[in-house]
Amino acid sequence: MKKTLVVLLAIVAVAAAGCKKKEEAPQAPTQEAPAAAPATQMPAAAPGTDPHAGLKPQEVKPGAGHKGKVLETMDSGGYTYVLIEEKGEKLWVAAMQTPVKVGDTVEFPDSPPMINFQSKTLKRTFDKIIFAPGLAVNK
Repeated sequence: MKKTLVVLLAIVAVAAAGCKKKEEAPQAPTQEAPAAAPATQMPAAAPGTDPHAGLKPQEVKPGAGHKGKVLETMDSGGYTYVLIEEKGEKLWVAAMQTPVKVGDTVEFPDSPPMINFQSKTLKRTFDKIIFAPGLAVNK
């Protein structure tokens, strides 16, 4: 009798455990995908491809923020790096590859600088550099 009672209780316990409602994980609210990505957002590139392919520098209007004379320039990795002199101070700026020469005056919008930026393509570290959406070149 005790054996039957233990077996019966075990069956009831297993059945009760199996009947418990499992809690579902909370689901994040669904959001509709935007119709089109903003013009400033870069599309995702496939691995091993040029992430800048087909992109062009943004047009910069005069009076955009910073303005300085180009002291040094170099192109690398799809970017143009320029050292400018603005109000007696030197500042490195990078933008999508743009034709620019030493002696040109460039304008670009203000952006937060990156500190200790390491350029893998130039194998160089910049103490402080601004990545601008584009450069307006005044010859």
